[in-house]
Amino acid sequence: MEILKLCLTTIGSFAALFLSAKIIGHKQIAQLDFFDYVTGITIGSIAAEMATELSEPWKPLIAIGLYGLITLFLNIVSSKFQRMRKYLNGTPTILMKDGKLYRENFKKAKLDLSEFMVMCRQQGYFDLSSIYAAIFEYNGKLTILPVSNQRPVTPNDINITLQQELIFTELIMDGRILNDNLRRMGLDLSWLNNQLKKPY
Repeated sequence: MEILKLCLTTIGSFAALFLSAKIIGHKQIAQLDFFDYVTGITIGSIAAEMATELSEPWKPLIAIGLYGLITLFLNIVSSKFQRMRKYLNGTPTILMKDGKLYRENFKKAKLDLSEFMVMCRQQGYFDLSSIYAAIFEYNGKLTILPVSNQRPVTPNDINITLQQELIFTELIMDGRILNDNLRRMGLDLSWLNNQLKKPY
């Protein structure tokens, strides 16, 4: 009986965690700001507690729901009110501009020069002279604007007009024809068969 209760509460905690993550949205997974980070850790801890709470599992379940709703509320507030976003999420910090490092901003961002250099190298910038500006975003990522003559050449720079690329759509997956995708693209099975017969 105890094992059955443990299995049920574990499944329930997983379902509650899944639903809470759905409520919060993909941002929780893709990029963490301060509140998402705190909420993610807390909800994970509560879900672990719920999985082993056999007597009153509804208590951690309510806590998971509340944390999810609080995070959703804060996300709505930060998107609706520009001024609140500054206090809830923080603001971008300029670490470097026009060859000058802003030491005070490094302290605000709680970064040292070696960490900054690692982040630059991870984006392919090994020489600081090729960077015009570096901004530390509120989600902990570094955005770099290269010096104009160091950035990659684009077709527009050399007056070349390219045909617009289209979004890739799967037509066959795991050996099965995806008829819905074919119809969405205005194609049919005869077109697909002709394409498959072509030598490549």
